[in-house]
Amino acid sequence: MNEYKGNYTNIHGPIAIVVSKFNEIVTKNLVLGAQETLKQFGIKESDVDVFWVPGAFEIGFTTQKLLNSNKYAGIMSLGAVIKGETDHYSMIIQNVTGAIMQMNLQAKIPITFGILTTENIEQALQRSGLKAGNEGSSTAQSLLEMISLNDQLNK
Repeated sequence: MNEYKGNYTNIHGPIAIVVSKFNEIVTKNLVLGAQETLKQFGIKESDVDVFWVPGAFEIGFTTQKLLNSNKYAGIMSLGAVIKGETDHYSMIIQNVTGAIMQMNLQAKIPITFGILTTENIEQALQRSGLKAGNEGSSTAQSLLEMISLNDQLNK
């Protein structure tokens, strides 16, 4: 029996982070968490490109452009969609999730999903590093693991 799983060593190639500026009080902490984790696992700062987009809806467009560039070993998406009084929340998160999932299924490289979906700003702040960990860090770890597994699958 053969068993395959990703690891965090010998990761190579540049990494892209696509992050929403909307709710920047949250998303800047997600980016910091991702950058710290990537550095912890030996990814050089010069191998990480961060692309700030206006809102979560624009994450799909930019991710697709980066995917088509064939420049990156992996792409991570970060954002914070906080539920409000309207249906806008549901429409945005369903469309962004669907777009990223479709790209991920068709891509030759991994794309990870680190977009918070919370009821309020307090929950988002907690999940961006205050108490409940940092989703940016978790998303970076998942990306590194998937890059490694993808490399194994491509051999």
